[in-house]
Amino acid sequence: MNALRTCLSLAALSLLAATTAATAQDKKPVELRYSSGAPSKGNPWVMQIERFAKAVEDESKGELKIQPFLNSALGSEQDTVQQVARGRIDMGGYSAGSAALVVPEVALLLMPFYFRSTAELDCVLDNHMSKLVGELYDKKGVKFLGWTEVGSIDFFGKKPFLAPKDLNGAKAIAYANKTQTLFFSTLGASPTPLGLPEWIPAFQTGMGEVVMTTITSALPSGMTKVAPVASRIGLYDAPALTLMSKSSFDKLPKPLQDALMRAQDKVPSSQYRAEVRGFENVLYGMHEKAGGQIATINPEQRDAWRKSLEGVYPKIVDETGGQSKAFFAQMEAGRKACTK
Repeated sequence: MNALRTCLSLAALSLLAATTAATAQDKKPVELRYSSGAPSKGNPWVMQIERFAKAVEDESKGELKIQPFLNSALGSEQDTVQQVARGRIDMGGYSAGSAALVVPEVALLLMPFYFRSTAELDCVLDNHMSKLVGELYDKKGVKFLGWTEVGSIDFFGKKPFLAPKDLNGAKAIAYANKTQTLFFSTLGASPTPLGLPEWIPAFQTGMGEVVMTTITSALPSGMTKVAPVASRIGLYDAPALTLMSKSSFDKLPKPLQDALMRAQDKVPSSQYRAEVRGFENVLYGMHEKAGGQIATINPEQRDAWRKSLEGVYPKIVDETGGQSKAFFAQMEAGRKACTK
C-alpha cells in the first residue's frame, strides 16, 4: 500500500513538473510598444532602439519584449508623446522639443546659444538635471528612463541664415513649444508651429522659408530637397529623452521592471551622443555631394547671435510657466559647476 502511495505521489509530481514546464514554455512575453519618429533604416537611432530591445529581451530572459514602431508609424512625436502620458502607448524616444509638450520646462534646455559647448550641456544633463526632470515627468504619469541624443540644431532653408538680421521677416517653421516661437519672433521672423510630417509640404507651398533642425533628420527625411541650404551655426545641441508610460511600467511585475532598467542602464548617455554626433559629419558630406550648400559662421558671428539672445532668456523662462524658474536655476547652477 505504501509503495502504491509512493508511486502515485511520484506520478503526481512528475505530472505537475511537466505541466509547469509546459505552462512556462507556452507563456507569452509581455510586449511594449515603442514609438519613434526615426526613419526605418540608415540612421543610428534604429540601431540604438534595436540594441535596447535586444537588451530588454536578454535581461528578462524573453519574458519582456520591445516592439518598435519607427518612422512615426503610430503618429507624430507631438501626438505620441501625449499618448504615452495617457497610457495609450507604452514608451518611446522623443526630442526635447516634443517631450516639452508634457513637461514644458524641458524646452528651456533648447534655448539657442545658452550652453557654450556640448561638453557643458552633457555635464549639466547627466549630473544636474536628471533627478528634477524625472520628478517633473513622474507628476505627469510618465517615467523618464534616460537621455539620448538628437544632434546639433542648424538652419535649413533656400538661402543662408548666418546673422540675426537674416531672420527678419522670414517665414519660420517651429516645433510646438514656446522656446522656438519666442526665439523666432524676437528676431523678427514669423513662426508657425507644425509637426514634423508637415514641414516639407510647408516649404513646398511657400508657408515655410527656414526651419531649425538636425542634418540627421533633414537629410534622411528629404527636407534638404526643399531646403537645400544648410547654415551650420550650432544654435544648440538637442538632447532626446526615453519616456515610458508610468501606468505601463507599474503594471509590470517587479522582476520585469528590474530587467527593463538593467537594459536601459547598459548603455550610457555618452555612447548615445557619440554615435549620433559621429553620424552628423557623414551626412553633411552626403548633403554637399548631392548638390546641397553649406554655410558656416565664424566666431565673431557666433558672438553676435549670443549677444542678440542673452536678454531673451529671462522672457523665455517667464513664458514657459510651471516650475520654469526653479528649472532654470538648476540649469544655471549646473552650468557653473560644470565650468569649474
